[in-house]
This record gives sequence, structure tokens and C-alpha cells, in this order.
Amino acid sequence: MANPQFKCSAQVEVLAEQTQAEQGVFAFSYTITVENVGDISAQLIGRHWTIIDARGHEQKVDGLAVVGHQPLLAPGQSFKYSSWAQIGTKQGSMRGRFLCVTENAEVFYSEVPEFMLADSGALH
Repeated sequence: MANPQFKCSAQVEVLAEQTQAEQGVFAFSYTITVENVGDISAQLIGRHWTIIDARGHEQKVDGLAVVGHQPLLAPGQSFKYSSWAQIGTKQGSMRGRFLCVTENAEVFYSEVPEFMLADSGALH
């Protein structure tokens, strides 16, 4: 049986020009790398993020994986998805998943492990 499986990792940096510390607004850019480590092709068609600031406030973000472009990843291929987040404290975390569809119309989710949004750019 075919095995759809994506491996996700992330990088984060501060968007200093959009950070307004005096108003408690902090902005971060992030890039998630998605690698198809399975043995069948699959397309990224949606995204579902949860962003949690240091106060415990949650933001939900849903939508197309990439507006106007939904990449089809063959086995061994990778794709970089970049966007940004704005939160109400200097630190927070983000987790989420991509909605994926295989060439055989099988639907599955690819989990993006939780990572830190922090001004140091530190990541786990």
C-alpha cells in the first residue's frame, strides 16, 4: 500500500519594521519546509495554524496552502512555504498542519510540529 508522508520543519525571524513593542504588537516571519518522504505524490491544498501568545491567547488561521499555487510534491521533493504572524506578546508558539490530497484522491493531514515564535529567532 502507498504511504503518504510529509516531514515538516520551520525557520523564524522577527519582522522588526512591523513590531510595535510599545503597543504590545510583535510580528514574526516564518518559513516551513515540507518534504515528501513517502512513496506517492501529494498536493498541499490547505493550511490550518494555531498561534498561541505567551498570555495563552489563541489565533486560528485557515486557508489555501498557497494562494494561486497548490504544489504537487513527488516523492523526495520539498517545498518552502513562507508567511508571517502577528501576536500580542514578545514570545509565543505556533503549530498546525497542511491538508494534502494524493493522486488517488486520498486525503490526509501533514502535521507541522509546534515551534517557538521568539525575537531571538530560536527554533525547536
